[in-house]
Amino acid sequence: MGKGVKAAVIGGVFTVMVGGAGYGAYNILSALNGDGGVSGVAAEKKSGPPGKDEVRETTAKFFAAWEEGASGQAASYTNNDAAAEALLTAFADDAHLTDVKITPGAVNGTTVPYTVKAKVARDGKSRPLTYRSQLTVVRGLTTGRALVDWQPSVVHPGLKKHDTLVTERSARAPIEAVGRDGSVLTKEKYPSLGPVLDALREKYGEQAGGTPGIELVIRHTGGNAPDTPLLTLAEGRPGKLETTISPSAQAAAERAVKRFAQSSVVAVKPSTGEVLAVANNRTDGFNAAFEGQAAPGSTMKIITAAMLIDNGVTSMNGPAPCPDSAVWQSQTFKNLEGMKPDESATLAGSFMRSCNTAFIKLIDEEPLDDASLTREAEERFGLGRDNWKTGIVSFDGSVPAVDGPDRAAGAIGQGQVQMSPLNMASVTATAITGAFRQPYLVSPELDDRQLARAEGLKAGTAAQLKQMMRLTATQGTAAQAMRGLGGDLGAKTGSAEVDGNTKSNSWFTGFRGDIAAAAMTEEGGHGGDAAGPIVAAVLRTGG
Repeated sequence: MGKGVKAAVIGGVFTVMVGGAGYGAYNILSALNGDGGVSGVAAEKKSGPPGKDEVRETTAKFFAAWEEGASGQAASYTNNDAAAEALLTAFADDAHLTDVKITPGAVNGTTVPYTVKAKVARDGKSRPLTYRSQLTVVRGLTTGRALVDWQPSVVHPGLKKHDTLVTERSARAPIEAVGRDGSVLTKEKYPSLGPVLDALREKYGEQAGGTPGIELVIRHTGGNAPDTPLLTLAEGRPGKLETTISPSAQAAAERAVKRFAQSSVVAVKPSTGEVLAVANNRTDGFNAAFEGQAAPGSTMKIITAAMLIDNGVTSMNGPAPCPDSAVWQSQTFKNLEGMKPDESATLAGSFMRSCNTAFIKLIDEEPLDDASLTREAEERFGLGRDNWKTGIVSFDGSVPAVDGPDRAAGAIGQGQVQMSPLNMASVTATAITGAFRQPYLVSPELDDRQLARAEGLKAGTAAQLKQMMRLTATQGTAAQAMRGLGGDLGAKTGSAEVDGNTKSNSWFTGFRGDIAAAAMTEEGGHGGDAAGPIVAAVLRTGG
C-alpha cells in the first residue's frame, strides 16, 4: 500500500474515533501513525519545501536506519520505497559493506552533504571505504511528509540509474596497458582514457595473461558498459596489454580537449591505421571519440570531393562554381554568412573556402545517383559496413543512400550522414595515402581479429585530395587553426547545424606528416573555433 493511500485511510479512522471515543482515540492513532507524518490534530497535509528541522529529522532517521542495515525502514523515509530498498539491500548483501557510519554536514536549504565510512569485507579480505555524497529532502506529493528524494547517487555518487554495487572476484583479470613506447597507461595520468582502459580490461583481461583479484565495483546493469572499479580488496596479477597509444599524443589530446566542453578527438597513424590518441571531455563519460554519431558538417566534403573526382564530374582544377545559393528539389542551401559568390571557382577553391553551394550544384551531374556517395564512403573509405574491429566498441560511420533534400544535405555533411571523430580521422588518413587502413587500438594478432578492408582511392584522386587539404590549411578556412605548424600538413573544417542548438557543432580534421586527427566540439561554432585548436595541438606532437 503506498504512503498516500495509507495516510488517507488512517485519517479516516481518526475522524470516526475522535467523534465516538474522545482523547483515548487520539493516543491510539498516534501509536498507529509512527512515522507516517499524520499525528493528532496536526493531521492536515503539509505543503511547500520542507523546513530545516524537517530536513534534519528525516535525514537523521534515514541515516540511522541505513547504518543499522535496516534497508526497508531506511527506504520508507524516501519517495521511492522499492528502488531505495533494492539498492540499500545490495549495499549490504552484494557489496558486502559493513560497519557503516554516516556523518552529515551542514544543512543547505533542503540539501544535506554527508560522509560515508564503511568496511568492505569478502573472502577473508577487508578494507575501509570512505566517500562523500549528498541528498535532497522533498515534500511527499501524496502524504506531505518530508522524504529523501531518491536517486542512486544517494548510496554512492558514482551510481546512476540501473547501477548497483558489487564486491566479488573480478570477472576479468587486471591489465597493465602500455603505450607504443612501453610506458604504462593509467587513468590517473590520462583521465580521459579511463573508460577505454576499463573496456580493454573487460575484453582482454584473459588474453593478457593476468589473474583476477577481488574488488568493489559499480555494475552497470542497464547496458553493455564494463564494471567501474571502486576499491580493490585483493590484487590480481595484471597481464600486460600492448596498445597503439602514443603517450605524447595522448597527453596533448588530454590537455587540448580540456579547453572546450563536450569535446572529443582521435589521432591515427595513416601508414598503419594505429590509433595514437583518444580523448574526451564530456559530462556523461561517453566515449564520443569512438562511438559518437553526429553530422560531420563540411569535413564530409573530403568524401564528396573524392566522389566527384572518381566519377569524372570535375577535378581539383576543374569547375565548381560557388553561387550565393543553390536549390535542390525545392530546398534552398546557402553558404556561411559573408562568403562571396564565385562563379569561376575551381573545386580546390570551393573546397578550401568550404562553399556549400558548389557541392550541391555538382551532385546532380551524370553519372551520379542517390547511392553514389554511399558507394564512395563504403568502397573507398571503408565506412558504413559495421565491420570495424578496433579492439573496443566503435561506430563505423553511416552514409545511407537517400533521395530528396537529404541527398544534397549529405554532400555537405548534414542530413542523415553520421560520423565520429574516429571515422573522420580515418577519412583523412585514407585521403592522403590512398589506402584504407582500418583504425585499431590493439593489434589484431592478439585475438586473430580480421580488420575491415576497402578498395581505397585511385592514386590521382588521393593526390588531389591531399593538395586541396594542404591549400585549406595554408590559405583556406583552416589556416588560422594550423598557423605555426611546420612540415607537410593539410586540413578541412566543418560546422554542423543541430536542431535545437543555438550554435553549430565544430568539426575539424587534419594531417601533419604521418599523423591524422579529427575533433568535434558540441556547439563549438565554426570548425576552426574549437575543434581546430584541438586537432592542431595533437598534430604538433608529431605522434
